[in-house]
Amino acid sequence: MTLDRVNPAELSPPTGFSHAVTAEGSRLVFLAGQTALNRDGKIIGDDLPAQFAQALTNLRTALHASGGAPEHLARVTVYTTDVAAYRAHTRELGRVWRDHMGRDYPAMALIGVVRLWDETALVELDGMAVLP
Repeated sequence: MTLDRVNPAELSPPTGFSHAVTAEGSRLVFLAGQTALNRDGKIIGDDLPAQFAQALTNLRTALHASGGAPEHLARVTVYTTDVAAYRAHTRELGRVWRDHMGRDYPAMALIGVVRLWDETALVELDGMAVLP
């Protein structure tokens, strides 16, 4: 299995994402949207960084249960109810990502939404991985 991160010189240098990811492997894993739900089904964390950390933990747990690891992630979409807060906490969110997932970034998108399924959720992450 190989994932190659493609960041053309003609595009603005990416920070916290890759412009494109090419993948060769034998198994695709589609990861459902994960919010900051704990095992009891309650949203934890009062701010976006805390909820991002829990949502990322949940995404990683689903990935591991499917036989994958962070380096297998090809794509992640971030949905947030507060894009301004996301931008304000970019450095902290980057540290959370590196602590949970390492330094390889998949192709990513950030989408602002009016609300998420769980009314108190500030962020939701979904993704796709390619396993060997």
